[in-house]
Amino acid sequence: MIVAALMFCFSGCSFNARMSNLTAAGHDHQVELWSGGTNVQTWTSSGKVATETNSDGYFFTDKTTGKLVRVTGDLVITTK
Repeated sequence: MIVAALMFCFSGCSFNARMSNLTAAGHDHQVELWSGGTNVQTWTSSGKVATETNSDGYFFTDKTTGKLVRVTGDLVITTK
């Protein structure tokens, strides 16, 4: 019983992050690209931001232009 309680406590953050990721699908996201502490570019996606397979990059459809954007670097991605 104690082991189960400890596992629940330590898995809370991981569980919350997984649930947030699942519920964010279909929502707009703000994607910020940073370099040297300066915001270089900010986009709004028109839905999911996905990771590239075998890469550190991400891709999404820009809500303003409707174009596919592929980006890598220091990124901050938040659900709007």
